[in-house]
Amino acid sequence: MAVQLCLLLLLFCGSTISEVQPIYKPPPGTLDFGFVPAKTYDTGAYHEPGPIGILFKVVHAFLYLVQPNPFPQDLIRKLAQQKFGNTQGDYQKPENVVLTLQAIYYEIGFIVSAALGLLFILLLPLVGLCFCMCRCCDNCGGEMHQRQKKNADCQRSCFATFLFVASSIISVGVLCAYAANQHLTSQVRGAKKLVNSNFKDLKVFLNDTPAQIDYLVSQYNTTKDKALSDLNNVGPLLGSRVQEQLGKEVRPALDAALTMAGAIRETKEALENVSVSVEVLQEGTERLHGNLTDVKMHLSNTLNDSACAAAQAASTCNIIRNSLNQLNINANFSGLPGVSSQLAKVNDVLKIDLSSLVQKGYAAFNDTPDLVVNQTKNILSDIKNVLESIGSNISNFTKTLPVQKIIADLTVYLTQSEANVQDYFPLVEQYDFYRWLGCLILCCMVVLIVIFYYLGLLCGTCGYDKHASPTTRGCISNTGGNFLMAGVGFSFLFSWVLMIVVVLTFVTGGNIEKLVCEPFEDKTLFKVLDTPYLLNQHWKNYLSGILFKNPNINLTFEKVYSDCKENKGIYTSLHLDHLFNINEFLNISMYTEDVALKIEHIQINLSKIILLDEIGKENLLNFSSSGIEGINFGAYLTEINKSVTKVDLLSFANDLEARADQLPKGALENALKGHANNIRMIHSQQVVPLEQAMSTLNQSIRLLKRTSSELMVKVKNVISAVNAAQLLINNNASLVIVQETKKYMDTIIGYFEQYIEWVKESIAMEVAACKPIANVIDTAVDIFLCSYVTDSVNTFWFGLGGSSIFLIPAIIFAVKLSKYYRRMDTEDVYDDSVEQW
Repeated sequence: MAVQLCLLLLLFCGSTISEVQPIYKPPPGTLDFGFVPAKTYDTGAYHEPGPIGILFKVVHAFLYLVQPNPFPQDLIRKLAQQKFGNTQGDYQKPENVVLTLQAIYYEIGFIVSAALGLLFILLLPLVGLCFCMCRCCDNCGGEMHQRQKKNADCQRSCFATFLFVASSIISVGVLCAYAANQHLTSQVRGAKKLVNSNFKDLKVFLNDTPAQIDYLVSQYNTTKDKALSDLNNVGPLLGSRVQEQLGKEVRPALDAALTMAGAIRETKEALENVSVSVEVLQEGTERLHGNLTDVKMHLSNTLNDSACAAAQAASTCNIIRNSLNQLNINANFSGLPGVSSQLAKVNDVLKIDLSSLVQKGYAAFNDTPDLVVNQTKNILSDIKNVLESIGSNISNFTKTLPVQKIIADLTVYLTQSEANVQDYFPLVEQYDFYRWLGCLILCCMVVLIVIFYYLGLLCGTCGYDKHASPTTRGCISNTGGNFLMAGVGFSFLFSWVLMIVVVLTFVTGGNIEKLVCEPFEDKTLFKVLDTPYLLNQHWKNYLSGILFKNPNINLTFEKVYSDCKENKGIYTSLHLDHLFNINEFLNISMYTEDVALKIEHIQINLSKIILLDEIGKENLLNFSSSGIEGINFGAYLTEINKSVTKVDLLSFANDLEARADQLPKGALENALKGHANNIRMIHSQQVVPLEQAMSTLNQSIRLLKRTSSELMVKVKNVISAVNAAQLLINNNASLVIVQETKKYMDTIIGYFEQYIEWVKESIAMEVAACKPIANVIDTAVDIFLCSYVTDSVNTFWFGLGGSSIFLIPAIIFAVKLSKYYRRMDTEDVYDDSVEQW
C-alpha cells in the first residue's frame, strides 16, 4: 500500500513536466522565474566517530590482513543465481563444487581465524582441566617445594616483566572492548534523534512538494506578463522591426534626396558668389589698372630728373626705368561669361521647399510603429484573451490532481510508521541494555583476571625478601603468589567463554564489513543488486519490475541512489516518464498554437506612406536642367589661376626702395621711396581684396563644376532610389511584414519555451528532490549498520580477542612466577638441575 501511494504521489509530482523536447532554441529575451522554494533538510547523512575512529581504522586494517581479496561480485552473482538443494546431488555438480571452492578461497582468512578460535575454545578448557588435575597430584608446579638456583633472581624478574607486559596488553584490549561497548550503546541511544530527523525530512519532502508544484504553475504569470508586455509594445517591437528592415532601402533613398536638396541650396549660394565676385573683380581690376598707370607716369617723371643723369645714379635709374613695364594687371575678368540665367533657374527651383517634402517622407515612414499599433488592436485583444485562457487551463488542470489526498495518505502512513518505530525504541534500548550488560560482564571477567595478575605482581614484588628462604617467605609475598594462581584459575574458567563470543562476533561483523559496508561505500553492492535476473529470475531489472511492473525499463539501484544522493528530482531519479507520459501537457504547440494563429493573422498596410510626391520629383528634374553644366568653367579657372598683377607689388616696392638707398642722399632718393610706399598702399588696399575675391570665385566655380558633373544622372538615380523604396513599401512590404511578424511570434513563443524548459529543469533537479530517500538509505546502512553497529562490534571482538589470546602467555608466566612468591613447605639447599613441572 505504501509503495503504491508513493508511486502515485511521484506520478502527480511529475505531471507538470514533459519528456525531453527536441533541440531547445534559446529565446531572444531571458525570463527570471526565481528559485523553486525548497526547505533545508536536517539530516546530515555522515557520521564522524570521534577519537574511537582510530580504533576503527586499526580494525579495518586488521580485517584487510585477514581478508585482502576484493569484493567478489561475480561469485555473489553466481551463488545467488545458483539453486542448491532443489534436487538430490546438486552439491556434487561440478559448477557447484567450483563455486563452493571459490567461496572457501574468498573466506579462507575468516575460516582459518575461526578455526584457530575454535581450537582455542576446545583446547584451553581441556588444558586447564589437565593442568588442574596435574597440580592436584603435586605435579606441574603443584608440589610446595622449590629448588634453589643461582639465576633465580634473574628468572623471577623476567617472569614478572613478561607477565606485566602481557597484563598491560590484556588491559589495553579490554579497554578497547569497553570503549566499543560504550560507543555502541551511546550511538543506539542517539539513533532515535537520527531516525526522527529522517522522518522529519520525509514529511518535509511530502509537504514541500505541493508548494513547489504551485510555484511552477504560478510562474506562468511571469511568462504571460512578459508576453503581454510585448503585445502592448507591438509598435516599438514589431513596428520598429518592420521599419528597420524597410529602412535599409528607404532611408538611403530619402537621405540622397535630402542631400540633393542641400546641393540645390549650395548651388544657389555658389552662383551668387560667382556673380558678385566677377563684378567685384571687374571693377577692382579696372581701378587697379588706372592706379598702376599713374604710378608708372609719376615714376617716369621722377627718373627724368637731372639727378638721374649723374654718374652715380644713371645705372640705377636705368634699371628702375626698365622695370616700369611690370607695373600692370595680369588677370582680365572683363570677358568672363555671366551666370545670371542659371541663378534665375535655380531660384525658381528653390521656390519649392524640397527639404520640407523629404522631411514629410521621413515623418510618414517614422509613423510605421503607430500604424502597426492602430491596425493590430483587435487581434492583440484576442491574443491576450488566449493567454488568459491558457493560464486558466493550467490552473484548472493542477487543481484536478489529487495531490493533497495522496500527500495526506502518505503522511498518515509515515506518521504510523514513525509511531511504530517510536514504540520499538524502548524495546531496542532494553535489548541493547542486555547486550551492554553481557558485554560488560565479559569485560569484567577479563578485568578480574587482570586485577589478580596486577595484585599478584604488586604483592609479590613488594613483599619479596631475597634473604628469606622459600619456606620462610612473608605473608604479602605468599598472597601475591596466590593472586597469580587465582588469575590463572579464572583464565582457564573464562577464556573459552570469551573466545566463543569473539569468534561469533568476528565472523559476523567481519563479513558484514567486507560484504556489505565496503561495497556499499564504493557502490559495488548496487552493481550486484542491479545484475539482470538476480533478484528475480524472470525480471531483467528488479527495481523497475517492482515499481512499474515492467522489468525492461533500465532503472537501477545505483542510478537511483546516485541521483537522490545528488538531490535530483524524484521524477528524474525514478524515470517516472515510463509510468506516465505527460508530453501532451507540456507540448509547446498545445499552448502556442492559438497564439501563433492569432499573430499570423496580423495584417499591416503601409501604402499610405508617401516618401516623395511628384512635385518633389519634378523639382529635382528642374534642378538638373538649370544649365549650370553649361557654364564655361575653363575660362573662369584660367583667369583665377593667374595673379592679379604681373609682378608682386610688395617685392617691386621693396626692390625700388633698396635701389633708392643706393642713390646719393637727396630729393631723388626721397621721391623714389615715396613711390615705393605708394605701391605698397595700392597692394594693401586693392590687390589684397582682389585676391580674396578670386579665392571666393575659385571655391564657388569648383563647387559648381563638381555639382554639374553628371547632374542629370545623379538626379535620375535619386528619383529611381525613391521610386524603388516607394515600390518596396507599396508592393513588397507585406513580405517584410510577414518575416518580421514571424520573428515577433518566435519571440512570444520563446517565452513559453523558456517556461517549459525551466519547468523541466526544475522538475529534474529541484521539485520533489529525493535527498531524504538517499539519507534514509545512508542512515540505515552506512551510519547505523556499518558505523554504529559493525564498527563497534568489530572493535569489541578485536579488543576482547586480543585480551583472550594474551591470556595464554599470562597463564604461563603467572604459574612460573607464583613459585617465587608463594611460601613453600620444603626446600633444598642448592640445586643446579632444571626444574621440572
